[in-house]
Amino acid sequence: MLLAVFSDIHGNRQAFEACLKVARARGAERFVLLGDFVGYGADPEWVVDTVMGLVREGAIAVRGNHDEAVNTTTETMNVEAQIAIEWTRGRLDVAQRRFLAELPMVVQEKERLYVHSEASSPSHWNYVRSTTDAARSLISTPSHVTFCGHIHRPALYSMSVTAKMTSFVPKSGVSVQLLRGRQWLAVLGSVGQPRDGDPSAAFVLFDTVSCEITYCRAPYDIETAAGRIRENGLPPWLADRLSQGR
Repeated sequence: MLLAVFSDIHGNRQAFEACLKVARARGAERFVLLGDFVGYGADPEWVVDTVMGLVREGAIAVRGNHDEAVNTTTETMNVEAQIAIEWTRGRLDVAQRRFLAELPMVVQEKERLYVHSEASSPSHWNYVRSTTDAARSLISTPSHVTFCGHIHRPALYSMSVTAKMTSFVPKSGVSVQLLRGRQWLAVLGSVGQPRDGDPSAAFVLFDTVSCEITYCRAPYDIETAAGRIRENGLPPWLADRLSQGR
């Protein structure tokens, strides 16, 4: 089965639409959504409704820290993020907020683990920035492949049976076979707010038979997405950063 895996959509309708279109054109048979559906972007209602529809059709979805923040005041964020979350609370209806609140933190599917941040302590929202961070996540699960997001920058880590770590930044469009005998941590880039210097939306395709992963990019209408942020009175920096990919 060919999976399309998305993370950190952040209310960006234009980016999510572009990724879904590309994934479907490439033959994706099932969708996995790694959280942070809201925050930053100006179309949280549309994004949450779309995710809810995909889940009804068999998609997997897990909760991100921005999704968590919609329903609690205990999550602390920077000023721009907090403004966006407070604005988002006023946009979502009861059913949408309940959907976010009831999302699982982690989903295990056969030899694959899906989580927003990392596997060792999902509710602490730790970032995977190094091989040390990746190792902490990998040793906490026997899964062959763990998929996560949260950091908005793509990376691929692996650990051998002797705990030797490797890491690299995958090249977009180039398939990598995730060999048996190693554990893998696939850190996705962001659909709605990339921070790796490439402003195009990011997602991953994974073939469950061949164990090949392909990091993908999808250009989208950044000006419209940024315009939606500005016209809704959200912090201008949230709009400006989209074209910079940071």
